[in-house]
Amino acid sequence: MLITLVLIFVILALAGFMLVSAWSALGKAAAGERLQRIEASAIYQDGKFRNQLPLKNFLWRTIRDGYRGGAHMEPGDDLLTVHNDGSIYNTKPASGLRITWLGHSTLLLELDDARLLIDPVWGSRASPLSWLGPRRWYDPPLALTNLPPLDAVLISHDHYDHLDEPTIRQLADIAPRFIVPLGVGAHLEYWGIKAEKITELEWWQQHTVGSVEVTATPARHASGRHTFDLDKTLWAGFAVKGSQSVYYSGDTGLFPGFKEIGERLGPFDLTMIETGAYNRNWPDWHLGPEQAVIAHQWVRGRRLLPLHWGLFNLARHNWTEPMERVLIASEQLNLPVLTPRPGQPFEPGISELSKWWPELPWEGADSHTIMSTQLQDLAEHETKLINGQSH
Repeated sequence: MLITLVLIFVILALAGFMLVSAWSALGKAAAGERLQRIEASAIYQDGKFRNQLPLKNFLWRTIRDGYRGGAHMEPGDDLLTVHNDGSIYNTKPASGLRITWLGHSTLLLELDDARLLIDPVWGSRASPLSWLGPRRWYDPPLALTNLPPLDAVLISHDHYDHLDEPTIRQLADIAPRFIVPLGVGAHLEYWGIKAEKITELEWWQQHTVGSVEVTATPARHASGRHTFDLDKTLWAGFAVKGSQSVYYSGDTGLFPGFKEIGERLGPFDLTMIETGAYNRNWPDWHLGPEQAVIAHQWVRGRRLLPLHWGLFNLARHNWTEPMERVLIASEQLNLPVLTPRPGQPFEPGISELSKWWPELPWEGADSHTIMSTQLQDLAEHETKLINGQSH
């Protein structure tokens, strides 16, 4: 009996310690006028935001498969990043468009006179705890102190690998504007961002930054930073239009909304689409490589920059697999894919980029197919692409 009581006490003490450690990072629920605006949204129903197509999970298959993976789920110490001291930003890009991918989904986008930082994560873990959770594989290639002057920070949703509390706190006095989906502003205010610096958008709403126009676009995903706030804030992608047009998907599964985005806001000179962290047991949460190529086509993209890989271990696949598969899928359709190293600034169509990751064994689409559910109108060639079949 005494041993049982001691065990219960230890478990409760540990749980309490974890809760206290994570408390600030868990964020804040919307209230007041912010909550009223959320409740007035057409995509907020019965206390939650809703997708156009609901997400499906195959829970028992996930439990059965566990978190087993191969020997190459994470890179070795020789991962080739670019140390970026920030000096390149003293000169504007000759083409008017320059991108710096900093791993996973963190991007510095320079378009015309606007500098936009997208989904910034400089923290050590994609977690509310500094000592537990997915750890980043390398130090940030560009230090926060070496960032050029920013015009706005864009955040797609409030999951930990896209919204990082320590990073936001450090950006509080650096960034003049934060553009986020509905409800996410509550977290930012809680972490010290002044309310007048926060712009919250519903799908299709716009905000002008300098001479570029930022539009929040629909996505098929979810939100939440703990058990009791699931889908209480909105998730989105962004279209940025100036002298050139750029699309960022955020996290999303495949859904017909991509076609509407292409019709209303496309074509896009560059798409930046999530490609990694996928699994057949939760096929609606993320696109996977082949569906990323389809999404790129549906939004009417020209060049594709694959994202959501190369920094955290968030799924069971080999760490290089997303890029290997997206290259195969894009080659079948003769689509240009951009392959910068983390930290490497580049101008699409001008900078020379090459394959930089090692040759490792990986699983193809034919053996690990990622196909989103509830899609009845896929063309025959799209179905073949998803299944890893040649044309």
